[in-house]
Amino acid sequence: MFDFLMRSAPAREEILARHGLTPNDARALSELQLDTGWTMSALAERWGCDPSNATWIINRLERLHLVERRMSPEDRRVRLVVLTARGVTVREQLLEAFHEPPPTLLALDRKDLATLERVLRKLDDTDAAQPTRRRGSAIT
Repeated sequence: MFDFLMRSAPAREEILARHGLTPNDARALSELQLDTGWTMSALAERWGCDPSNATWIINRLERLHLVERRMSPEDRRVRLVVLTARGVTVREQLLEAFHEPPPTLLALDRKDLATLERVLRKLDDTDAAQPTRRRGSAIT
């Protein structure tokens, strides 16, 4: 599994490079919304990183016009990070590209694909059943 993931990394990196993004940028885009915002401290906590690192990521995305900081409607002193319309479009393009199966998967027969799907579902169910473990990797 590790070897497969490592061999497929360049394809994912190429998709990100087309948009001028890093893996951390993509993860940030996947967690932000157009209308519902997050404070920088909430993002840092969610991502398990230092607030300065979260700020660096958001600054990059803001320079690319993918996110913006807005005043909170409840408290004008608080800024919320939200996706821009362009950010929504780029996120959709990334998701579409990431869901394209790699050629090695397309070469598998139906039986092997069904087995792989069953195993991946089992892994996902096992991961979801462990509430004390942080799901996904932290942005660093």
